[in-house]
Amino acid sequence: MARTELDQWVAVAEAAADLAGAVIRPFFRNGLTAALKPDQSPVTVADRCAEAAIRAVLREQFPADGILGEEFGQEQETARRCWVLDPIDGTRAFLTGRPVFGTLIGLIEDGRPILGIIDQPITGERWVGAAGRETRFRGPFGGRPGCRPCAQLDAAELSCTSPDMFDTPDLARFRRLAGAVRRVSWGGDCYGYGLLALGQIDLIAEADLKPWDWAPLVPIIAGAGGRMVGWNGAELHFGSNGGCDGRVLAAGDPALLAGAVRLLAP
Repeated sequence: MARTELDQWVAVAEAAADLAGAVIRPFFRNGLTAALKPDQSPVTVADRCAEAAIRAVLREQFPADGILGEEFGQEQETARRCWVLDPIDGTRAFLTGRPVFGTLIGLIEDGRPILGIIDQPITGERWVGAAGRETRFRGPFGGRPGCRPCAQLDAAELSCTSPDMFDTPDLARFRRLAGAVRRVSWGGDCYGYGLLALGQIDLIAEADLKPWDWAPLVPIIAGAGGRMVGWNGAELHFGSNGGCDGRVLAAGDPALLAGAVRLLAP
């Protein structure tokens, strides 16, 4: 993978995030209503318009690449590279006027996440992760990319978007981990992973995530010094041979992983 090629992917992904932000901002706190998808999750015209805008940029620049997005499915299924998109990760937060959602854009090559962007179009914060590189961050509130040292579970801040993402057995597993940490906070969707990459959170354990939810986050966490794996401790990858079952664990300090995986075991 040539450095110049990766630079091009990053530049186009950032341009697509810029365009998505311009689509999303006029809808924020503007009385938008939502429809329910078959899985009962909400979707808005802002989600669909933003994903359409991102797809248009990617199709023009990389016509041979696949695209997999939450709202419009998959294109070019046999392509070696696949872009994964979640135009508004955290639609519930978006609908209720809370700026803790984000636009996710990722790139998978041969099943492995190699590029990821979290863009918060209201606050102006953006995280960019790329394989083999340190994560970049920009934002008006300060903060430097880099996970903080925290080798002991009893000192760790654990976060999760919602207990509703767990079925009963998984909730019991999560509660074992929650009982071993210093504190648990709820909410955040992809924004929580951005905070982990800034050293504000130490652990995130979630379930029922789709490829567009987790793949863009992997390079961001890795580039900040952390690791993102499955609940079994295995590397996350995309494809039919195993891959990710929707249960993910992100650790700012990799020393936390062994204990967290043990507590999350069935």
